[in-house]
Amino acid sequence: MSFTGEIKTELSKLNLDRLEAISQLSGILRNSMTLYNGIKITTENSSVARCVFNLVKNIYGVNALITVRHGYNYNKHYLYILEINKKEQEIIRDLCLDKNIPDDYIVDDDVLIKSYLRGVFLASGSVNDPKKSRYHLEISVDDKEYALFIKNLLNKYDLKAKTLTRDNRHIIYIKEAEKIGDFLRLMNSINTLFYYEDIRIYRDHKNMTNRLNNCEQANVEKTINTALKQVNNINLIKEAASLDLLDDKTKEIANYRLKYKEASLLELSEIITMETGNKITKSGLYHRFKKIDDLAKRIREKSN
Repeated sequence: MSFTGEIKTELSKLNLDRLEAISQLSGILRNSMTLYNGIKITTENSSVARCVFNLVKNIYGVNALITVRHGYNYNKHYLYILEINKKEQEIIRDLCLDKNIPDDYIVDDDVLIKSYLRGVFLASGSVNDPKKSRYHLEISVDDKEYALFIKNLLNKYDLKAKTLTRDNRHIIYIKEAEKIGDFLRLMNSINTLFYYEDIRIYRDHKNMTNRLNNCEQANVEKTINTALKQVNNINLIKEAASLDLLDDKTKEIANYRLKYKEASLLELSEIITMETGNKITKSGLYHRFKKIDDLAKRIREKSN
């Protein structure tokens, strides 16, 4: 089972009171249901399917019809399809499924916000396995306004969530390793949190050791010195004149350099590409920093 699957399995088994259950079910259905001759929910996780079945039964006394099928295009995973053909309008009304943004009573306090976010994640969230790849959590939704709503809920807990658009979907994502751990803690995914933190601590220690070793190498020292020079040049322009002297693209690069002062050109290009959706290469960054260096040089010459 994938790391995301393990998280969802654990979250699906939490004990909830009635109000928590309503908020969680609202988050799940808002992001996984289709309306056609009733309410239909499709998931690849059997625990999520069981969770939805139990929530609907406990809250509304309705037994959903469950169908199990092979995944599409020879996918080895099974698909669990739940169909609700009774009390559909009551469920839609109660859970605010006829609205883009749920009413306040669905997310009325911290407990209900966490329950709702848990439901959203169960329906359309994923987290990279920290042992295999970079730290990354994302939730995929169908509407920009709704994506901003989810981002704002997450950022109530200082998770530094951001949004981007990809293939007509709206993605809410978290990149910082510590913040992803905070999200798992908020969702009460304790077992997967322990696994995640163990790997994170190991990787952080390994990375720190590598950095200390690499600091002895000339290429790392050159990267640090280059970044420091770029920061100094940008600060000089800000103090002596204004960053508005730069064209918009170069000004954007300057602001990113001030935000990520120690990042290499390659790291900075990846960050900017990810956050803006506009691909920029290491070479492209170099040419824009050259404009900044030239302007800073002219300012120094005038002041002498």
